[in-house]
Amino acid sequence: MKTEGRRQSENIEDRRGKGGGAPMGRAGVGGLGLIIIVVLALVFGVDPRQFLGQMEQGGADTGAPGPAQPYQESGEEAQRSAFIKVVLADTEDVWNQIFKNSGKAYEEPTLVLFSGTVQSACGFAQSAAGPFYCPRDKKVYLDLSFYDEMAGKLGAKGDFAFAYVIAHEVGHHIQTLLGTSGQVQAKRQQVSEAEGNELSVRLELQADCYAGVWAHHTEKQKQVLEQGDIEEAMNAAAAVGDDRLQKSAQGYVVPESFTHGTSEQRAKWFRLGLQSGNANQCNTFAGDL
Repeated sequence: MKTEGRRQSENIEDRRGKGGGAPMGRAGVGGLGLIIIVVLALVFGVDPRQFLGQMEQGGADTGAPGPAQPYQESGEEAQRSAFIKVVLADTEDVWNQIFKNSGKAYEEPTLVLFSGTVQSACGFAQSAAGPFYCPRDKKVYLDLSFYDEMAGKLGAKGDFAFAYVIAHEVGHHIQTLLGTSGQVQAKRQQVSEAEGNELSVRLELQADCYAGVWAHHTEKQKQVLEQGDIEEAMNAAAAVGDDRLQKSAQGYVVPESFTHGTSEQRAKWFRLGLQSGNANQCNTFAGDL
């Protein structure tokens, strides 16, 4: 993906080197915050007890700034942070225009760079849980080391694979702005665990579709894709399928426990958004997946 000389987003909050503060007590990580931590841990093949066990009783960190000295990033980190700022800027351009075309104003999310641990409005998290979006503060949280995690553990290599991850998390922001996330969360409280898991799958697949919509319009407007980029994104979408992750982690799959969709479904919905460029085509809540 071509990024040199292109606009970088200013909606960045750099917390690297500042730590995440004391972990919140379990009582302080309510509802969605706890769900996010557990789901992400399961999706990326990590025992969720690893995270829950660290939530000892203690005060919640307020997110106040740490040391006055700026974080000293390596050359590789500088390249990666510059890249994600360009990708975030592209999502801003695309979704500002899409919202404008529908007569709405787009509220741009903030992307928080952190290292190791972080405190969000949804609770305390570690970088091992992967990138996540918190609807309570409307921020995307990302540790740049996940780039290596994707390439090494998940086999999803390439810069555009990383761009897909960012666009997917922004997709959850779109769902928050449109009220979809809130509706799904309310519905999950009224149905069985299996039905709730299916709703989560549909929510995740819609975010994949929105990531495809972003890729469609970014390429159409700016011609920034290079050979192999689309394949990288498709591979990344498939790499984080529940079936593939569960098979790798435990040797078998439990479809009833899927929360993000199969590899085939994730690639399918990303492709649909990519080919159509139409967010209205991303209604994963109607019909079969």
